[in-house]
Amino acid sequence: MDSFLLLSFIFLAAGVAVVPIATRLGLGSVLGFLIAGIFLGPVLQALGVDVDSIQNVAEFGVVMMLFLVGLEVQPKTLWQMKARLFGLGGLQVGLTALAVMGVAMLFGQTWTVALAIGLIATMSSTAIVLQTLNEKGLIRSDGGRASFSILLFQDIAVIPILTVLPLLAMPELVGLAGNAEPGEGSSGLNLVAGLPAWLAALVTVSAIAAVILGGNYLTRPIFRYVDMAQLRELFTATALVIVIGIALLMTLVGLSPALGAFVAGVVLANSEYRHELESDIDPFKGLLLGLFFITVGASIDFQLLFANIAGVVAMTLALLAIKAGVVYLSCLIFRVSGSDRWLAALGLAQAGEFGFVLLSFAVANNALPPGVADQLLLVVALSMLATPALFILYDRVIAPRYATAQATPPDEIEPDGTIIIAGHGRFGGIVNRMLMSAGYKTVVLDHSSKQLDMLRTFGFKVFFGDATRPDLLAAAGIAQARMLIVAIDDRDQATELVRYVTANYAHVYIVARARSRDHVYELYAAGCRDIIRETFDGGVRAGRSAMEALGMHPFEAQRRSKDFEDRDRTALAALAEVYDPDIPIQQNAAYIARAREMREQQEAEMKAGPGGYASRVDRGWSPPTLSDVVAEAEADAVERAEET
Repeated sequence: MDSFLLLSFIFLAAGVAVVPIATRLGLGSVLGFLIAGIFLGPVLQALGVDVDSIQNVAEFGVVMMLFLVGLEVQPKTLWQMKARLFGLGGLQVGLTALAVMGVAMLFGQTWTVALAIGLIATMSSTAIVLQTLNEKGLIRSDGGRASFSILLFQDIAVIPILTVLPLLAMPELVGLAGNAEPGEGSSGLNLVAGLPAWLAALVTVSAIAAVILGGNYLTRPIFRYVDMAQLRELFTATALVIVIGIALLMTLVGLSPALGAFVAGVVLANSEYRHELESDIDPFKGLLLGLFFITVGASIDFQLLFANIAGVVAMTLALLAIKAGVVYLSCLIFRVSGSDRWLAALGLAQAGEFGFVLLSFAVANNALPPGVADQLLLVVALSMLATPALFILYDRVIAPRYATAQATPPDEIEPDGTIIIAGHGRFGGIVNRMLMSAGYKTVVLDHSSKQLDMLRTFGFKVFFGDATRPDLLAAAGIAQARMLIVAIDDRDQATELVRYVTANYAHVYIVARARSRDHVYELYAAGCRDIIRETFDGGVRAGRSAMEALGMHPFEAQRRSKDFEDRDRTALAALAEVYDPDIPIQQNAAYIARAREMREQQEAEMKAGPGGYASRVDRGWSPPTLSDVVAEAEADAVERAEET
């Protein structure tokens, strides 16, 4: 089956059909591609497609991923998070490798095979975990930050693991099906083959040095030269040339292309072309990784799975238990508290996408027998498929338990504030400082103990607790409060908090932050009438600055900005009355009719000229008229007469 167009259509169509459904169900795009590959497997087999050869090409997506990881790993960033990155991450990788190695040796594997299995098992799925944490709004929690540190260290650890695996080669595996002869590579050429050890080492070090020096001194002149053409396509081609060239160089000296890509990424992390490289490489990386995961799913041997179902499931459960236990212990040592330990432990319990790469690499370098690798491939895939269930376990069992019995008990709150602020992040913190500077008393509730400890050192009066809990709201004095500022990150929790306070404490004036226009409608339906979109004011100010830069008088720009703000607020209130969360906007006839009516009204007012704007502008924003001046002079005269 050599039809490139047909194969391209099949793979792309499978991804387009399955991945959106998987993402909607909370499974993530990686698992979506895996599932697409599972369904596609029988089709490819019937068409006689060589999945392994396609997988070899798709693995270049992993090289691109490591290049992008390197671009994010700036030396300064590494130094700032060194304790958790190298401490927590290093402890997890080391303990997991030793634990899995010990279990493998108990079941009769030689120490070299057991060590290879242990090293492969240390990886977790960066793509699945980070995407899930972002979707759930947990990436900024203590458990989310700990997970990110471990994942980043794992990505870095891939490099030494790729270096170690060839050293574990077993001579008796050379020549077996699925295993390569020493020195075989995709390029068919190896510059260090047959060289003395000292000379081979010198050539290898020289190649790495060339990557570092080239990244520092050649990329700028190259991009300046390419910029002369003023063609975006040439920038993309140049980025691909850099990554492919580095990967080829590493292959020629017998090293993993991923090693060179990572080193090059770190070297270019501080380059002014870093974001250009990221934007150019990322689409290719995404497509190739998607193709890679589809080929992995398609290559799963279901005959082998059903023939060894008990053993494979047992190994999968054992891997999940070992990794979760190791991550939990590591987080305990590094004082990650309460539910955050469980979040990291359950989130990182699976094997990762790099496990597929390391398995094929270990087989190619004679470090693993093909039969063992085939079973481990099933274990890696099943553990990744189990990840959504582990996050559901955290959401429905672990998190609620800690919500009622928290590791850090809620503070005793003195309800002497007239204003309650729920959430003291980048939004709530600004509101709190403004109110305090105006002399108002506030009670701040936030569930991040580290954030509150930091704020207390600066003299802020803040309390630990979840503002969505009715008992803590009562302790904070919601019954006597004049106002509630809702500034928590979780959109659904914010809406539920507004709904609860509106229903039970109608006297409390609520100011709520909205994350989007749809969220405005939800908060409006929940009872809030003072809704602030977190990016709206910044956008209005940017528009006003743009008008001034285009030559408009600052007063006129301010007046038009205020008019736009008033119009938008009026439109939001009117549209919120006909918004229905159960009906998509494009299918809501009442919403569409109201929006069209308001647009026509706005166009008619704008055609009326500047007066149309002025009629909707508050007096406080307009200059005094002649009658205003006369009235003010008469009032002053009367006041002076009364004084005399």
